Amino acid sequence: MRYFIELAYDGSAYHGWQAQPGSRSVQEQVELGLKYKAGLPGRITGCGRTDAGVHARQFYAHFDLEIELDVAGLDDVVKELNNFLNKDIVINRIFTVNTGAHARFDAVSRTYTYHIAVSKNPFNRLYVWYWYVRPDLNLMNEAASILLDYYDFTSFSKLHTDVKTNTCRITHAQWTEQDNTITFSITADRFLRNMVRAIVGTLIDVGRGKISIDGFKKIVESKNRQNAGISVPANALFLDRVEYDWSKIL
Repeated sequence: MRYFIELAYDGSAYHGWQAQPGSRSVQEQVELGLKYKAGLPGRITGCGRTDAGVHARQFYAHFDLEIELDVAGLDDVVKELNNFLNKDIVINRIFTVNTGAHARFDAVSRTYTYHIAVSKNPFNRLYVWYWYVRPDLNLMNEAASILLDYYDFTSFSKLHTDVKTNTCRITHAQWTEQDNTITFSITADRFLRNMVRAIVGTLIDVGRGKISIDGFKKIVESKNRQNAGISVPANALFLDRVEYDWSKIL
């Protein structure tokens, strides 16, 4: 039987989602819990990767078990997992899906948010990037809208990755402001490694007047990471939402 697991995590203490030798990962912790509490025989497959220090308000993964668990049995596993795992990881639910359902390849979109504080606040310091010079949000939104016209985002991808293509379909990219925090929200069918953090760093340069709107277009079209802005810190980045066509999954 194949199951989906929905979880959320604070990524501060982890080297990202993906299990890797010598580094502590969210995947590793969840797999250990499933092994001890549900007899998981192998690995789990996540809906994507998050970089070291990045958080997820919603994340899905799938795994296979030889045994079939009913709703009550799955609820028990959820409770036992939450007791087993550290407080920075929570399991929200586990549910049965179709045999061929795939947490990564069947996801139709993912939404990330990045949070920047323009004034000091001791209660959100772990999850925002402080930037005390208020940038021009109108310019940043004008530049962000340009992203919807392009498909190749090599300029914002980490170099020397193992992906076969740098094409993505961005359907939403917008800056908003509330309570002295400016937030960038971006939705796409897929994301490249470091892509959101590089886009944010470049858009900040637009908001500071260092890059013009035309210059931003040229950066995208150059397909050269060296032309884009800095990669902003990971601690302010959240994977907020993962969408599926549930009629095909359940």
